[in-house]
Amino acid sequence: MPTSDLHIAMTCLKRPVRTARKPVLDINITATVSAMILVLFAFPVVAATAGEPMQMDWFKLGMGLFGGLAMFLFGMDQMSEGLQAAAGDTLKDLLAKLTKNRVMGAMTGAIVTAVLNSSSVTTVLVVGFISAGFMSLAQSVGVIMGANIGSTFTAQIVAFNVSQYALILVALGFFMLFASKQEKTRHYGSMTMGLGLIFYGMGVMGDAMTPLRSYEPFLDLMVRMENPLLGILVGAVFTGLVQSSAATTGIAIVMAAEGLITLPAGIALAFGSNIGTCVTALLAAMGKPVEAVRAAVVHITFNVAGVLVWVLFIPQLADFIVSISPSAPELSGNERLAAEVPRQIANAHTVFNVANTLLFISFTGIFARIAEKLVPEKKVEEKVIVKPKFLDEALLEIPSMALERVRLETGHLGEIIGDMLALVGQAFREGNLEKFKSVRTMDNKVDILQEAILNYMGQLRQEPLTDNQSQEFQALMSAAINLESLADVIESDLVALGEAFISKGLRPSEATEVLLHGLGEKLVAAISDLVTALREHDEKSAEKVIGLRHEIRRLSDEFITRQSERIAGRAGAQVELIRLEMELLDNMRRIYTLAKRVAKEFVPEQVADNTA
Repeated sequence: MPTSDLHIAMTCLKRPVRTARKPVLDINITATVSAMILVLFAFPVVAATAGEPMQMDWFKLGMGLFGGLAMFLFGMDQMSEGLQAAAGDTLKDLLAKLTKNRVMGAMTGAIVTAVLNSSSVTTVLVVGFISAGFMSLAQSVGVIMGANIGSTFTAQIVAFNVSQYALILVALGFFMLFASKQEKTRHYGSMTMGLGLIFYGMGVMGDAMTPLRSYEPFLDLMVRMENPLLGILVGAVFTGLVQSSAATTGIAIVMAAEGLITLPAGIALAFGSNIGTCVTALLAAMGKPVEAVRAAVVHITFNVAGVLVWVLFIPQLADFIVSISPSAPELSGNERLAAEVPRQIANAHTVFNVANTLLFISFTGIFARIAEKLVPEKKVEEKVIVKPKFLDEALLEIPSMALERVRLETGHLGEIIGDMLALVGQAFREGNLEKFKSVRTMDNKVDILQEAILNYMGQLRQEPLTDNQSQEFQALMSAAINLESLADVIESDLVALGEAFISKGLRPSEATEVLLHGLGEKLVAAISDLVTALREHDEKSAEKVIGLRHEIRRLSDEFITRQSERIAGRAGAQVELIRLEMELLDNMRRIYTLAKRVAKEFVPEQVADNTA
């Protein structure tokens, strides 16, 4: 293995786990600050034009909004992180196994998005499965539709507005997170503390907005927000800036809890957030393969179509939501609005997205065809000999998903090595020098992919990993290193021996060829099973690789016995041929040893310990 690869591998092992991680929400901080400043300065301008006295303490208001929003967003990230760590390892299985029909796909998309707290990340996962061939674009449409339903999960939580109990949740979560030694308990602690921070941030924002209840320019602006087009525009722009529909809906609910907006205005803002969240999907798809762009187009088309269908029926939707939501008839005025509207907005958001999914679920094929027409396949001349198929930096935030991509890419690496081994066998049988040269070129691909895998794993190591994820990380890193070493044996040693056979005009005897051919077939089968074990986490395939050791040993012993008989009384070219053949056998056994070493990483410990 090259020295640079060894350095990268050691860096991966030594680098400490970072205690903080990049937020799953992928909030654009600069854009968020800009949006908040725009909001803060919009009100004084409106007041000035309306001739109202400027008596508002804008600094205090801004401090409350900024601080509350920061805690709100951080709480969502913390809650999502806890949920992911507790259930993230099963998410990839859900997406892979439960998306065979559109209805199950929508349900799966809703569940996964509710856990990840980000429909954009779900879209990224879907793109990966399309690229890997595990899912068609038409199947992915159902998942993307379901993702919109899952994105309403946070709004439903926020609508409870139990901010008076928020610090209890923060304290309980902190205790679970830092006092418990059980990994599962720490995950639930992270989730609980995040939930507490969400509610506490809401309380801070609500307190900051209280003076706005009597601020006429702001109240006039809120009345205008009942105009559906204005509300949708504001919701879309704000969501596009902060790149979080949950943040927009959450702020709408906080404003409703202060009696500042009505249900129609809250519905318009929620509609706008559905359009604005498409900005995140579009940004994530830029520069990505065509499948990613198409998935983003599906997301945009579905969300925009849903808003267009409902925009004229906001009053009817509001009436329906009022009829199914809790009411507080004993209250009146702003107090009643504050008591009723937050839950109504959350329910409207959920009903809207569920209704859209039911309405469009039968047209997934049409959405897929629209995306294919808008984003046609382009033939691009490749300027590199190979590039990773599965590694996606957007998934580094979700270690369980990132490790799955590493597993798939390592399988891709093993597939190339299997092709190298098969080609070198053909080159030996045919005495074909050009095929030996082709094997050297294929080894360059292995080097490029291994470096990409280790670099990706180096970034992944900066994320917090569970104990199981750390073990899987080490197993995959070891696999990548050993597979590259195996490829080096093929490229440096087997190819050199093949070229030596050709340059010296030597050919193995017929009996020797039969033995070597049998050994070569066993090695090709071992690599094939190893790729299956890597890609599918298949213990049985890994055991098959380990189980070949008896057959490899038997063929090797037969070969050595035959060579010992041939060498007696021989000299000259015959001795040179026997020496080259013995070197060939030795390198083939080294290849199997490395393959077995990789396979042992993916079987139960007791099975690995029982192998020689």
